[in-house]
Amino acid sequence: MTPRPIESADLWWRNAVYYCLDIQVFQDSDGDGDGDIQGLISRIRYLADLGVTCLWLMPFFPTADRDDGYDITDFFAVDPRLGTLGDLVELVRVARANGMRVIVDFVMNHTSAEHPWFRSSRSSKESPHRDWYVWRDEPPAYPDPPVFPGEEDSTWTKDERTGQYYLHHFRAHQPDLNIAHPPVQQQIERNLGLWLELGVSGFRIDAVPFLFSGADPHSTEAAGTDYDGAAHLRWIETFVSQRQGEAMLLGEVNLPHEQQLAWFAADGKAAGLQVQFDFVSMQQLFLSLARKDAHPLAAALRDRPQLPPTAQWANFVRNHDELTLDKLAPAELEEVFEAFAPEEGMRLYGRGIRRRLPTMLGDDRAVRLVYTLMFSLPGCPVLFYGEEIGMGEALEVPGRYAVRTPMQWEADASAGFSTAPRGRWSRPLPGGDLGPDRVNVADQRRDPMSLWRHIQRLTTMYHDAPELAWSALEVVGVRRKAVLAHVCRADDWAMLALHNLGDRRESVRLEVRSDAGPVTLVDRFDDSSMTIDGTLELDLDPYGWRWLQVVPPDATIRRV
Repeated sequence: MTPRPIESADLWWRNAVYYCLDIQVFQDSDGDGDGDIQGLISRIRYLADLGVTCLWLMPFFPTADRDDGYDITDFFAVDPRLGTLGDLVELVRVARANGMRVIVDFVMNHTSAEHPWFRSSRSSKESPHRDWYVWRDEPPAYPDPPVFPGEEDSTWTKDERTGQYYLHHFRAHQPDLNIAHPPVQQQIERNLGLWLELGVSGFRIDAVPFLFSGADPHSTEAAGTDYDGAAHLRWIETFVSQRQGEAMLLGEVNLPHEQQLAWFAADGKAAGLQVQFDFVSMQQLFLSLARKDAHPLAAALRDRPQLPPTAQWANFVRNHDELTLDKLAPAELEEVFEAFAPEEGMRLYGRGIRRRLPTMLGDDRAVRLVYTLMFSLPGCPVLFYGEEIGMGEALEVPGRYAVRTPMQWEADASAGFSTAPRGRWSRPLPGGDLGPDRVNVADQRRDPMSLWRHIQRLTTMYHDAPELAWSALEVVGVRRKAVLAHVCRADDWAMLALHNLGDRRESVRLEVRSDAGPVTLVDRFDDSSMTIDGTLELDLDPYGWRWLQVVPPDATIRRV
């Protein structure tokens, strides 16, 4: 469909450009070595210039700081190292004035073991908070495997204070909340309500299948409980909409496409998530890049369900965690590892890669191709901070922290991030060819041929064609295995996109016909045009692409 302006406004999240960042490593305003909210406020104009329309904030709450803020000790406050509630309100206000909404991470699937709720819960079986967490005399016979293999041996840990085991799908210092328990559900609503009152426009919900799992398979209650996770999520969506009409929920649901549909809709009723990340296509993209063969990605996109107007796919290259590849077959996983993470220290949990895109691909042409492809797909694009300048990683930093290094603003030793001595920073900078003297915002904004300018152009082109976010996707077969061809169609708009995932020049032939006569193809990058009445023949450079608007939009395009 082609959206009317009012539809794009009401369902703003369908065609937003999202930008995820960690406040602690984005910009330090007071010289203490930690990024903070005031520092982020000083960079809002930068994000607006880049074309960002929705800012996604990673956790900024008080924390025990053993998992980069995801081990929360107070859901109702701001980490004092980062600022205050007043600072957050100012951030939301300034962002809105610059055309940006703000969404925040919602992580109430677990707490820190230092949270007052858990301290009370573990103190006694009679504690008023005992049932706020999941306790058993013995673990289930067939417990879920740990999310972080190698760091945890089990999802159940015995607490010597009471002799019972508590559930933690993640780490032992992050006990799972029992969200089937009504008092916990009330705290969830109060927490959502707080941030909505302060002006946020929605939430990115962490680990949805764990947080809203049915009770029996995930052991969050005794067998036979009537807790329904999907119904609970539907209620949360209703609650959020009642409190703030435009608010949305973006869900992390790393499941096959067909299983993801259950989190969009159930029994014909609106479910809780308006937007979900497309993990399957992302993983097949990297398999295609490793093979220089578009077929794995093409197959994933053909199978990706078309969604109703009330739902949307979030397209991304990598997120803030390891580059997860858990949906690939073992042999496929090994292919990607060998191509992009040949050393064991580049891998994580046996399923992911802790590198950023430029170091994996090693070719600026391929990096630009990947982001161009992401922006060409129906859905909404999601950027992780630093992707717009091609930041690298610091592999000497353990685990996921390797890709969460300070933002590189300037070509100096401090990267323009902080005036504090480097020894006081929470994270080091990458070195070598991807250090701030080589990769930084200031230099790239002055360079019309930089990656930053390329990403800015992609966001502009995305905003200039709102039909793209609402269009239907058709994958077109071609006789060149490295080339992905797809058509995005709305009611009165269509675009043919061709992307060469290989390092060799490719010639493409397609049949392009319309009952109305010759078809005009307008290149969206240089405004050149060509008229086709039968066969389209064109060449693609190594890692090259073409975006061709199709006039008339109902023309048929197929393999010759």
